[in-house]
Amino acid sequence: MRLRVEFTTEPFDLDEAPAHAVVAREIVTGAGLDAVDVGPFGNTAEGGAERVLDAVGALLRDTLEAGATRVSLQVNVIAESADAARSEGSAR
Repeated sequence: MRLRVEFTTEPFDLDEAPAHAVVAREIVTGAGLDAVDVGPFGNTAEGGAERVLDAVGALLRDTLEAGATRVSLQVNVIAESADAARSEGSAR
């Protein structure tokens, strides 16, 4: 199963990235996820369910410890490509 996580951390600071935003970026870029997009108003990443869920757990713990007062997130199941599904099916 593939998942997409979309998240933001607050409080915002438009002049420089707060510590909790830096921590969030480090977590998602270091988690081996696909299609990571980090921006000032929202972040997304995709990957296998286990990696995404591990990253979400670390994201919540570590950003709150780094000063986030709010973490908003959404996790969606996304369709796998037909090629990936066929490869996975043939590996069983």
